[in-house]
Amino acid sequence: MKNPVKESYAFQKIIVIVGCILFLVKLSAWYLTKSVSILTDTLESTINILAGLFSLYSLYISSKPKDRDHPYGHGKIEFISAGVEGGLITIAGFIIIFESIKNLFISHSISKLDYGIVLVTASGFVNYILGVIAIQKGKKNKSLALVSGGEHLKSDTYSTIGLVIGLILIYFTHFFWLDSIIALFFGGIIIYTGIKIIRKSLAGIMDEADEDLIKELVQTLEKKRNDNWIDIHNVRFIKYGSSLHLDSHLTMPWYFNLKESDKELRSLEKIIKDNFGNRFEMFVHVDGCEDYSCQICQKKDCPVRKYPFKQKITWTIENIELNRNHSLENLNL
Repeated sequence: MKNPVKESYAFQKIIVIVGCILFLVKLSAWYLTKSVSILTDTLESTINILAGLFSLYSLYISSKPKDRDHPYGHGKIEFISAGVEGGLITIAGFIIIFESIKNLFISHSISKLDYGIVLVTASGFVNYILGVIAIQKGKKNKSLALVSGGEHLKSDTYSTIGLVIGLILIYFTHFFWLDSIIALFFGGIIIYTGIKIIRKSLAGIMDEADEDLIKELVQTLEKKRNDNWIDIHNVRFIKYGSSLHLDSHLTMPWYFNLKESDKELRSLEKIIKDNFGNRFEMFVHVDGCEDYSCQICQKKDCPVRKYPFKQKITWTIENIELNRNHSLENLNL
């Protein structure tokens, strides 16, 4: 099996190299046409290269093992990387809007649009393919840097599609003022994309709960739970770059010895690793069951049961995050 961090790092190298090539292609298109719309696309390619280099560095840092100064690893650098990328994208959007407004009042000629259209279309197609693959690999390897980079490339493609449509209109109508209007519109889209990426990176830095991640965890545990796990509660599932960390309490029969409890914890760990990958660690506190646990305990061969089983409690995001053992009374069932 490939190392997910090394795979992400290797693909980010490809993104940077291709980004440099596409920048030269777009620069050639602008030189041929003198179109401000194409200039905006070229400016964004500059941002792509800078953001790509920073993402590459962040993936290198996040791949380093834990040390004394960073006991949870270096994964949070990916959130910082995404934030910087979002900031650069937003700045590029404002520059594009400024240039567009300025060129609305300054007449300028456009030439060789047919060459420009072909070059920009080709670069947009390559960006889209690269973006889709980056998002797929980023999600598979739990890399925010790669996912945000892929989203950036895809948004770049969408703006390129609109740009090409606008250039075709200019080519046939000779309404050159459309050039600035098109650039203005896509400058706004670029700003929106940048702010969205910043928002996601801040959520990671602030350890905001990832609802999709927790939902996947709950579904996995609910599907694979066994009768010895009476409940799981006080769950905190945190993502540090491509690494995941679980804190929780697991309620088991009070008479289990250390060996039996350890066996259950290893089983829990295997289930989570099988679903989320090996870059995962957990700290689980074992709670012994109480008398009220009998009503929700599905263990049929329990030798010390005091009350009959009444109802299975389905684990949900809401009840696994509670800082108390499950019971029919606690959950108002």
